[in-house]
Order: sequence, then C-alpha cells, then structure tokens
Amino acid sequence: MADKKVLIAYYSHSGNTKSVAEKIQQLTGGDMFEIKPVKAYPANYNDVVNLAQTEKAQNFKPELIDNGDISAYDTIFVGTPVWWYTFSSPVRTFLVAHDFAGKTIMPFCTHGGGGASATYTDMQKLCPNATVKNGFTSFEDSAQLKDIEDWLK
Repeated sequence: MADKKVLIAYYSHSGNTKSVAEKIQQLTGGDMFEIKPVKAYPANYNDVVNLAQTEKAQNFKPELIDNGDISAYDTIFVGTPVWWYTFSSPVRTFLVAHDFAGKTIMPFCTHGGGGASATYTDMQKLCPNATVKNGFTSFEDSAQLKDIEDWLK
C-alpha cells in the first residue's frame, strides 16, 4: 500500500477501536484521523447501549468536531465499534459527509461478542460508489499485529 495514500479514520468509545487503528497505522504508515463527536457519549456501557439503539432507530448523525478531508486518499480504513449490529453513529456522520466515489474502504470493527453483524454491508449501502473490501473484526482489543497483517494481504 506504499504507493497509495492511506487514511485510517476511526471512532473509538472505549479505546478498543483506537488500539486496532494504531496497529493498522503501524503496518501501513497511513495518516490517522479520529472521528470525534462534539458531544461525548456516556462512559457507562448500558447508557451507551440504550442511546445507540435510539440513534440507530432514528438514523441519527451526531455533529462531529471535524469531518476530516478524504480527498487526498485512495484507501480509507474506517474503524468503528459495533453498536446495535452496525457501525456507530459518529461513523455514520463521517460516511455521509464525504464522497467516497472511486475510493477503497477497508472497514474494521471491534465488538463485545456479537461480531461484525451488518456493519460492513451497511457501510457498502451508505457508500455505494466506493469499493468496500472485506472487513477486519476484533473481539474488544484482542487483535494481534499478525492477524491484521494477514487481513491486509
């Protein structure tokens, strides 16, 4: 991937997704961009779960501190925790804020036991003009560099 400009954009609520993003950065040398909502989510797990369910039902897109700029990048890794069987609301905001036409999305997610669910297929639906590759899924922060390296191959 050295010949392509790489961005690693991620939202991390508890630090698990950030940890995977950092490992991807270590392997690809890509630029990092943290997706941050203006209003932070509650720290309490159950509060976040309940809020995430409501936000998913309403297709809610929280305001972000910065939407970032993907124009200079060919390959964009998009990382998210799995919230109610799909990507988190801050990632939804990031995805709809950009035109991914002609770009490659390398999705990755972290979860607490439910797997990726519809995360990657929902991403493809939201970014129909992008090439969305097979995603990398990690249970919490269990991803090892070797696992990510194998996925990148």
